[in-house]
Amino acid sequence: MGHRLSKIYTRTGDAGTTGLGDGSRTGKDSLRVAAMGDVDELNSLIGVILCEELPADLRELFTGIQHDLFDLGGEMSIPGAVLLKATQPARLEAAIDHYNADLGPLKEFILPGGNRAAALTHLARTVCRRAERVTVALAAEEAVSDAGRQYLNRLSDLLFVLGRWLNKAAGGGDVLWQKGKHA
Repeated sequence: MGHRLSKIYTRTGDAGTTGLGDGSRTGKDSLRVAAMGDVDELNSLIGVILCEELPADLRELFTGIQHDLFDLGGEMSIPGAVLLKATQPARLEAAIDHYNADLGPLKEFILPGGNRAAALTHLARTVCRRAERVTVALAAEEAVSDAGRQYLNRLSDLLFVLGRWLNKAAGGGDVLWQKGKHA
C-alpha cells in the first residue's frame, strides 16, 4: 500500500464520486465500482464461510481465494492493472477436479442448502455469478483482464462443487429439486 489509511472518512465522496487506485475519480454508480463492490461482498462472504468448521485443506483453499479476490479488487480499482495471473484460474480448475472426483454425477437440479457451510457456499456462488455479470458488462466498456473474468467464472463453478462436497462430507447429500412439488 502506497499510503496507509489513518483517517477513515474524507468527505471526498459526498458528491457521489469515489477515488480509484490511480488517483482518478468515478461515479459511485459506475460499473467499475459495482464490480469492485460485488468482488468485495464475495470476499466477505468467503470470510463468513471460513467461520464454519472446515477441513484444513478447504480452509487453505478458501483463504487463498480471499487473497485472489483482493488481487482482483485491486485490478478493478486501478483501470488497466493486471494483478491476477493465468495460473490463478487454472488453480481453481485443479481444485474443481479434485473435489468433484468425490461426487457422483448430477442427474437432477439441486437446491442450494443442506448444511450451513454448504448453503453459505451456494450463496457465495450466486454472489460470484453477480460479480461475473457486472465484470463482463464492465469489460464491454473498459479494459478488464482476461484472467479476472476467467477467475470469477471458474470460482462460481468451484463454489458449486464445494457446496455439494460439503454436504457429502457432513454425511448428507444434495438437496434435489422436485418439479411441481408444491403446485
